[in-house]
Amino acid sequence: MDTSDARRNILARIRSAQGRRGTATDAERAGADEYVERHPAGPRPPLPQTRDELIARFTLEAERLSTTVAEVESIDDAPAEAVRYLQSLNLPVDVVAWPALAHLRWSEAGIRAAFRKPADEDLVGITGCFCATAETGSLVLLSGAQTPASGALLPQTHIAIVPASRIVAAHEDAFALMRAERGELPRAVNFVSGPSRTGDIEQTIVLGAHGPYRVHVIVVRGA
Repeated sequence: MDTSDARRNILARIRSAQGRRGTATDAERAGADEYVERHPAGPRPPLPQTRDELIARFTLEAERLSTTVAEVESIDDAPAEAVRYLQSLNLPVDVVAWPALAHLRWSEAGIRAAFRKPADEDLVGITGCFCATAETGSLVLLSGAQTPASGALLPQTHIAIVPASRIVAAHEDAFALMRAERGELPRAVNFVSGPSRTGDIEQTIVLGAHGPYRVHVIVVRGA
């Protein structure tokens, strides 16, 4: 049983305990949506609104988290930027990438890409994102057959392609976008905020303890 089945079973038991049977009806879903719409939102700090402001704030917060950020004009420029970054650190150009990114011209840029879930020997993972949040410099990743979550979690180096149009102000906006575009959440939602880190040993920050040592974001202004 996968986590999606387990979640459905848990929710079914809750519904049964409430005297309701079967899955949620259209009327129940409409009622839930209405509640979310009219429920007062909590206080929020002033946040950027324009595309340029969102890019600038996202870049600032991401770099505070030890993420490096580069900008390109077109999605077609992303492979070349990925090569530039990898070569600047003498990292391998053999990568594992999301199947959803297979349409880009990786081989022409000099990258040998395999479009699958990563294995232990894969050192570089390239992903897209569902969206990104400017307030915290975080990437929001939704799991799926074409967007495996492990692509951002297992390799030592994570490169993420972020369309500028998918940078939202805050986490609240990210969840609102999920509800609007997906309705039901996937089995995993990951907020990636810089390289993995821990301070467990003598309160000394160590990068790469539970995931990537480094994260590089390619912001695509024209997307």
